[in-house]
Amino acid sequence: MAGLELLYSCCGDSISCPQDAVVCFVHWEVVKSGYKCLGSGDEARSSDKKSELLPSDWSSNKAEYALRYASEHGDAQLLLKALLVDSALVFNLMNRSTRQSSDVIVNLNEHVDGAHLRTFDSVFKDAGGLAAALRSRLLPSRDKRTQAEQSERTRRRDDDDDPLRVPDRHPRHAAQPHWPDPMGPPFSVGGADLDPLGSMSGGGMIVDPLRMGYPRSGFHPSGGIPDILPPGAVPPGARFDPFGPVGRHRPGPDPDHMPPPGYDDMFM
Repeated sequence: MAGLELLYSCCGDSISCPQDAVVCFVHWEVVKSGYKCLGSGDEARSSDKKSELLPSDWSSNKAEYALRYASEHGDAQLLLKALLVDSALVFNLMNRSTRQSSDVIVNLNEHVDGAHLRTFDSVFKDAGGLAAALRSRLLPSRDKRTQAEQSERTRRRDDDDDPLRVPDRHPRHAAQPHWPDPMGPPFSVGGADLDPLGSMSGGGMIVDPLRMGYPRSGFHPSGGIPDILPPGAVPPGARFDPFGPVGRHRPGPDPDHMPPPGYDDMFM
């Protein structure tokens, strides 16, 4: 109990009731099992850091405690909660990776002498029995912890190797691709054939749907086609075949909308 005595002395100013003493005891047992405290509360904070000590605000709420832990040599994280119910503390410990949880109820009157909170040698009535109960009913065993961490690593590896898993369109922290100008060096050779408008001399498509007698001043597929293609959908210089007549919203009848001859003759 040498480590617990030192911890208790460091936290002496924050211990003012029996439940504070029990939470300090449970915290040390979690640390001994291979974890370090990250901070208080349910959610991560920017000030989180691994430590064997309790955070400064760990006992601000005497009726409900919440502490977060991380494995010293792995990725597992624990969330420890304690709720005061009458004269007992209900502890719940959850592995945030596997969602497995365990709980134990500690009777304060049976394990803490409230009259000697400032005296470490007298404050705990049955330290050995309390430690044994925590190890058997609340804390994960080393074998179970190793198995849980191995299962988490296996799950992540399976996700990466799953051929049916659709990857992110833009992976996090990945640089966006740079579209080089196909008309500029070193791609200037043959660039005329890539210009659907034939803007370069001698280039363009043999049958250009944009040269069918309709005005096309100022038109370029990279700028988009109203109600058909959004701007930027066609990379600069790429060959583009419109999938509908340009200017189909022009005034006048649309040949595609004319009924065939004899449409209304039921005998044809």
